[in-house]
Amino acid sequence: MSTSNLEHRTSNAPANSPAGDSPGLLFVVSAPSGAGKTSLCRELIDRFGNLRQSVSFTTRPRRAGEVEGVDYHFVDSETFSGMIEQQRLAEWAEVHGNYYGTSLQTLEQAAHEGVDLLLDIDCQGAAQLKRNYPGGVFIFILPPSFPELERRLRGRETDSDEVIARRLKNSEREIAEARKYDYLVVNDDFNVALDQLCAIITAEHCRTERMQPCLNIT
Repeated sequence: MSTSNLEHRTSNAPANSPAGDSPGLLFVVSAPSGAGKTSLCRELIDRFGNLRQSVSFTTRPRRAGEVEGVDYHFVDSETFSGMIEQQRLAEWAEVHGNYYGTSLQTLEQAAHEGVDLLLDIDCQGAAQLKRNYPGGVFIFILPPSFPELERRLRGRETDSDEVIARRLKNSEREIAEARKYDYLVVNDDFNVALDQLCAIITAEHCRTERMQPCLNIT
């Protein structure tokens, strides 16, 4: 995947960020199951007008209340395999026995429209994007502790004991990858974690290299 065609530029600054020319960015968020990543990402989309949620493709069965094209694009294994073979995915990975991936078209469309893109993906997919798109901003959300993570997983009442045990085991591997990310946010208090994520997005738009047009003062 070429990085040149994914360089985002927009003249519309997102809400809560500085005015003026602001580069559209790729924000990649990862976390172990139960850390609260999905809820935090939804709140970020509501707070930032120029931030768009990337909707992943998955072979996972649709859960109660999930909406096609909003939560995921639900496809069968044959369709997903075809997307891999046709190189239509910017990243993909197998997670808990199901496949997840981001369409390359999603990234290219965001680049064309000049909007920020938020990807809620696992560590495997994030590693692929970090290699192919070094200009992205990579954020890892941590639970306050393993006992709290287990409590949250059991509180969802959607998984069996076997599935929960597998998710907890996988979380150890995923947390070990956290040091490779640009930012770490501990989701102990939801509102505090959300404020920290908002601060990261705003600060990234204020980087000197992204604010160069503002230096052309006449």
